[in-house]
Amino acid sequence: MERIINHFTDDDLYKFTMCCAVIDNFPRAQVKYRFTDRDHTVYPPGFADELQKQIILLEDVVITDEEIAFMKRRCSYIPGWFYTYLKGYRFCREWVTVRQDEEGHLSVEFEGSWADTILLEVKVLAIISELYYRMTGEDSRFDYEDYYRKTYRKAVRLLEAGCVFSDFGTRRRVSFEAEETVVRAMRDCYRSREWSGKFVGTSNVYLAMKYDLIPVGTMAHEFVCAIGGMYGPQMANHIAMNSWRNTFRGALGTYLYDSFGWDIFSLNFSEDFANLFKGLRVDSGDNRAELQRIVEKYRSLGIDPRTKQVIFSNALDTDRAIEIQRYAREYCQPSFGIGTHFTNDFEGVKPMNIVIKLVAVKITESWTFYNDTCKLSEDDGKHTGKPEVIRRFMEALNMKG
Repeated sequence: MERIINHFTDDDLYKFTMCCAVIDNFPRAQVKYRFTDRDHTVYPPGFADELQKQIILLEDVVITDEEIAFMKRRCSYIPGWFYTYLKGYRFCREWVTVRQDEEGHLSVEFEGSWADTILLEVKVLAIISELYYRMTGEDSRFDYEDYYRKTYRKAVRLLEAGCVFSDFGTRRRVSFEAEETVVRAMRDCYRSREWSGKFVGTSNVYLAMKYDLIPVGTMAHEFVCAIGGMYGPQMANHIAMNSWRNTFRGALGTYLYDSFGWDIFSLNFSEDFANLFKGLRVDSGDNRAELQRIVEKYRSLGIDPRTKQVIFSNALDTDRAIEIQRYAREYCQPSFGIGTHFTNDFEGVKPMNIVIKLVAVKITESWTFYNDTCKLSEDDGKHTGKPEVIRRFMEALNMKG
């Protein structure tokens, strides 16, 4: 089977920005990641072997001068030294352990330097998703010409409704071709005439380069969760925001606040951070309720929330984004990061419900033990991590179970 990931920057921008911040602030940190299939999918026989082959093929994927030149032009907030690191970066099969049990369930784990393994997550998820549809034969259903037209219609609806939106769909796409079709259709639609809305770009750096778009993204939960594992959840958001400020100075982007719940984040979100970050990202919980919390917090700090961006990215589709746009525009500058609905929406094909989460961390390689960590979602039943770790973190934060 041919290699699925063929470009180093076929990845989400926030993996690169986080990698940069990790090297700058936590250069010796070691981590463990674990794959979770929330639907307990039974994978085809031999899937783990094929996945292992694809991971080995990643070792030949290196960044090109063209990709570096594009990132330097479009991502001026990334310091120049980081590209020297990327030029020398090589994936390594030894970081990854892949298994498949007798029932066909898949197990994937990463372990190694945080600065190295951080660039595996999105690529491996994209490989698992595309490989699954290939090996089950479901890829025979994919009519990309029809998908272009379907995506174009989604773009028309979003743009007419005044939505500002981006593609966030790399990790659970049915294929690279599907995401490329989405980006091309969105770009073509947006450039066809004047709209009240805006197609901002894509989280996928390679596709942003290919179609002359803006790569979009700031950070993921793992940055805060790892810090919570190292230093405890009470001050994790404060340390994360301070570290981000240290690396990116004024260009801080939007902050993802829900790693350990709203209450502890709100206590750490002081006026200086509220002014420095462009806005906040809502990735779990009830969108209306989360927005009202954000609005009230900004107002309590004397900041007009209408000057702040709020990015909604919690399991969105076209209808939900338009609905949110109608009420959120009165309170803030709403925008939308839409993933699976853009890149895995073929008739009769079930999108995969897969994640890879950072589950343990140690500050330096000389430590003889790891500290477990977890993520406490605003959505019931979506906490990730060992039950006893989740319970311990909730007790530390005085959260009700």
